[in-house]
Amino acid sequence: MRNQRYLVDMFSSKGRQLTYCTNVHPGENWNITFENLKKFVPRIKKNVSPDAPFGLGLRLSRLASQELGLGNKFSEFKDWLHHNDTYVFTMNGFPFGNFHGVSVKDKVHEPDWTTFERLDYTNLLFSQLTQLLPKGMSGGISTSPISYKHWYTTQEKRQGALAKGAEHMVGVALELYTIEQNSGHYLHLDIEPEPDGLLENSAEVVDFFDDYLIPQGRVLFGDKFGLSNAESDAAIKRYLTVCYDICHFSLAFEEPKETFKKLKAHQIQIGKIQISSALKVLFDQKDNTRVWQALSQFDEPVYLHQVTKVEAGTVITYPDLSSVLETKNEDSELRAHFHVPIFLEKFEPLYATQDHIVKVLELLKQEQISEHLEIETYTWDVLPQALKLELSDSIIREIKWLQKRL
Repeated sequence: MRNQRYLVDMFSSKGRQLTYCTNVHPGENWNITFENLKKFVPRIKKNVSPDAPFGLGLRLSRLASQELGLGNKFSEFKDWLHHNDTYVFTMNGFPFGNFHGVSVKDKVHEPDWTTFERLDYTNLLFSQLTQLLPKGMSGGISTSPISYKHWYTTQEKRQGALAKGAEHMVGVALELYTIEQNSGHYLHLDIEPEPDGLLENSAEVVDFFDDYLIPQGRVLFGDKFGLSNAESDAAIKRYLTVCYDICHFSLAFEEPKETFKKLKAHQIQIGKIQISSALKVLFDQKDNTRVWQALSQFDEPVYLHQVTKVEAGTVITYPDLSSVLETKNEDSELRAHFHVPIFLEKFEPLYATQDHIVKVLELLKQEQISEHLEIETYTWDVLPQALKLELSDSIIREIKWLQKRL
């Protein structure tokens, strides 16, 4: 009844879950994670879902996840969720370690999918999500796009990383198949393309499935469960899905309608849509001094802020905002990987890719596309001061903005 009441109250018959990602809160260990959940979640729920259960997008670092399994911490957490009429249906398994207060940059990909550490961490999160997920709901965990492109300097090395990453991801799919057979819980791993990841756009996602996941999946599902090639292909595409981060795909200059159409044509599912917005820079003035001054306020030392542009039909990516600020090239529109508040269309004299969010929401009115919607603005503590409010108020404002448009 709790889950039915939530779906009816929040989204009528659409059957979608809406939340925000708790990677906005510091959480290098379980104590800090739990204290922040207790501090922020009850107030947010009271404002956005006062009379219905509130779904949560939980982020656990590897250390926090390990500590959650010690003693009676897990049962205490489940009791707290129940007491606060809150549940977990999705997790963010992309950042492995500390995600606040230190320089993260490309280390957000460490350890990558070529390592057993990433595999073990992801399987641990799934074992915990299985125990937290309400009966009858699907659950997902978003993860990195295999690795960081610049760590693999040749095509041969990149292909090797993709192959090893696929092997480990298929290993997760085998576990998720077993979980569903034994418990009935349907869980999926949501691969999240982003600029300078080994997977950056929909074409690379399709190639990764066709060239790596499907061939390895046929072998491993066939050997372990005796599945045919067709059954193995269906299993791979059931348990390995895409996290469609709107900010990231806008940086790839992909129109949502075309991306959704391409993935659907290849039977690749979207496990989660992350509602996020990038910075957009338009050089439409004779003197763009104010534009560069405003953009420089977003150059900060914690996160990577890749910048993209289109040149001769090809997307060009700069590794970080600092390199663009050095050259100050004004020959085209720029888009910067900085998750800015989704309720703002512009930051005079800068803009946001909010139009991509609006396009996605219009498409969601026509088709289900994904059951999981997660707002992911994790940059509040490094935003320019003029854009900051008290954190709870900022999160509430984003959720209400999205609720209104759904």
